[in-house]
Amino acid sequence: MMRPKLIFALDPKKTAHVFEADALDRLGRSCEILSHTPLSGFSASQDKALLAEADILVTGWGCPMLTPDVLRAASRLKLIAHAAGTVKYTVDPTAYTSGIRVTHAAEANAVPVAEFTLAAILFANKRVFELRDLYRDDPTRRSAYRLMDQPIGNYRRTVGLVGASRIGRRVAALLAGFDLNVLLYDPFVRPEDPIAQQAELVDLDTLMARSDLVSVHAPSLPSTRGMIGSRQLKLMQDGAAFINTARGALVEEDALLAELQTGRIHAVIDVTDPEVPPASSPFFSLPNVFLTPHVAGAIGTERARLGLMAVEEIERFVRGEPMLYEIAPELLERLA
Repeated sequence: MMRPKLIFALDPKKTAHVFEADALDRLGRSCEILSHTPLSGFSASQDKALLAEADILVTGWGCPMLTPDVLRAASRLKLIAHAAGTVKYTVDPTAYTSGIRVTHAAEANAVPVAEFTLAAILFANKRVFELRDLYRDDPTRRSAYRLMDQPIGNYRRTVGLVGASRIGRRVAALLAGFDLNVLLYDPFVRPEDPIAQQAELVDLDTLMARSDLVSVHAPSLPSTRGMIGSRQLKLMQDGAAFINTARGALVEEDALLAELQTGRIHAVIDVTDPEVPPASSPFFSLPNVFLTPHVAGAIGTERARLGLMAVEEIERFVRGEPMLYEIAPELLERLA
């Protein structure tokens, strides 16, 4: 039996550690790798020749958009295995209608995001970042002691999760091991959903008002853009924390910054809109903001999970077995 022919299309500068030697060895046993050098585009004659010969295309961060024209040129293509999260900015929807199957590694990317979120929740509830700053400014610890006497910490506090995405569900499962009350807002979750055993289902306004900490995990869709605005943020309790590891577009950032500038709430922000804020943005200078450069997802060696998940899916595909993370076209509009 002939092995399917496989090529890569991704940016090596953005995908270090995604395909380590063991992952490439496994791919080589199940497929014929036409070239270990990833395609950086689809217009050069040698790229077109490889694309026309490939049965499997492995994509990742930095892959050019697979437009209808590119997909038509890939006449033998049967599977796109995306070794990253969302495929919205990589795969044109015509891939699904033309019979090409698509799988992704979003589940693998969800692991570090959930871990990061858990750490952020525990630190934010305990006001660790503020305590660090107080201690730096006042080595006598008097100001830090005053904050320690406030109703902070992680015992019987209420955490509100916005969105029962794969990440939101992982975070809910991780929080089950702590003495925390968990609320969840997601209009698609029904009471019989297993996550209702881990979190109390409430509407968004109730979640914003009752939570000591709000963490956002909804997908970025036209319907969710700016879903958290001034009215919702004003519902938050004094001293509450806001965490966003999803997408900046979910939040009206002017409203968030206005609320943060009052000093009434504090935040851990990993994502903004635009992706890199202007240098003058208050996000960089507000003392009650802990800003990170979109690092909650897979970085460093964590990226190896992405490659291994893509390899495992390809192996299942080659063996004729069902893939575990194939994208169903009818769910596209609800995917991040």
